[in-house]
Amino acid sequence: MKLALRRLRTVAVTLAAGTLGLSLLSAPAAANPAQPLTPSSDRAAESEQFSAEGVTTVGELRTVDGSLSHARDGRTQIISHPGATYVKVHFSSLRLAPGEYVTVASPDGRESYRYDRHLNRATGADYTTDGRSGFWAMSVEGDTAVVTLHSNRSSRRSAATIDRFWRGYDRTEISQHNFSTQSVCSTDARRDVVCYQSSHPTEFSRGNAVARLLISGGGMCTTWRVGNTNRMLTNKHCFSTQAAVSGSEMQFNYQCATCGGANPGPGTKVSGATLYRVSSGGSNQLDYALFSVNNFAAIQGFGTLYLATTATTTGTQMYIPGHGDGSPKRLSIFEDTQNGARCTVRNANYNTWNISYSCDTSGGNSGSPVLNSAHRVIALHHLGGCPSNQGAKAHLIYNEIASLIDNG
Repeated sequence: MKLALRRLRTVAVTLAAGTLGLSLLSAPAAANPAQPLTPSSDRAAESEQFSAEGVTTVGELRTVDGSLSHARDGRTQIISHPGATYVKVHFSSLRLAPGEYVTVASPDGRESYRYDRHLNRATGADYTTDGRSGFWAMSVEGDTAVVTLHSNRSSRRSAATIDRFWRGYDRTEISQHNFSTQSVCSTDARRDVVCYQSSHPTEFSRGNAVARLLISGGGMCTTWRVGNTNRMLTNKHCFSTQAAVSGSEMQFNYQCATCGGANPGPGTKVSGATLYRVSSGGSNQLDYALFSVNNFAAIQGFGTLYLATTATTTGTQMYIPGHGDGSPKRLSIFEDTQNGARCTVRNANYNTWNISYSCDTSGGNSGSPVLNSAHRVIALHHLGGCPSNQGAKAHLIYNEIASLIDNG
């Protein structure tokens, strides 16, 4: 291990020396004065990359040989990939004494997640698992995560091993890695939710219950709170197993602070807890997954949504909040132009399971709620294809999960 550590300290990131310099300069002050270690990384095997039909791929898995030690020059490592939109770090092992802990933070300190030897969510940060040894820290927005050991001991003994991380694709890469059925109909009329804070305050506030869903580190859908208890809904095609729920993050309040500002904050992130029910049939039918989250108290303040219990009708006004393409939350209210024609239900009985509409969506909107003017959810968006984007009928979903939710 000592030889491995010495080799790591001589490694420079091969991706971009200029970016490495910026990462090091922006790292927060650590207990040790030595320059943090930044190990190089490689793309993991294709078999380990995220792939799921109908789910937007938003990142790649990379392998890294990282280790934290109690030595003063080994307590901090920088996990970085230039241009990444997020970094999610995996610890294969954690060897901490009582009172010691590790933090995974953004360079500016806006995000920081603390982990001790017990991984107790009540006293430390949330995390996700993938069924293998170790755990995944919560993702950090941006291209750099600063990993720091906090300890009063001084030795060369290893305290933590980092073996993998997910790094988020940028806009161009998302387009390159995803084939999308055309679901932006004519002109894309979606806007940041904050653009409607004054003009459509209720639509804006209802959108607070909607979150970005990061699936197993590399996929993206939309999810939202349903009812008054700890329950969330998304599509079955986004995930359908307990393992996938345990490996996923729900990111609330991921939205721009100003209209068109491209300035979202990190929001509030919680992990998936328990999978309660998934629909039967294929992704063209009801296509739902009902689950809960850890640290429910952290998201209760964002509000909730309720399912319509009767069928909607053709011509009903509607709107869709969601995270198309994994972007900060946007609202679809108008068909083509702002303050023009409102989105409406084109066919309330498109088939047995679905309604149809031409309100704009895109990959990543899967799992978004479709709401009417009374702000009840009338459908669960899941299929694109202009002019007939489709959502599973909410009253049929309600009939199947009524005993598992408090629908208000």
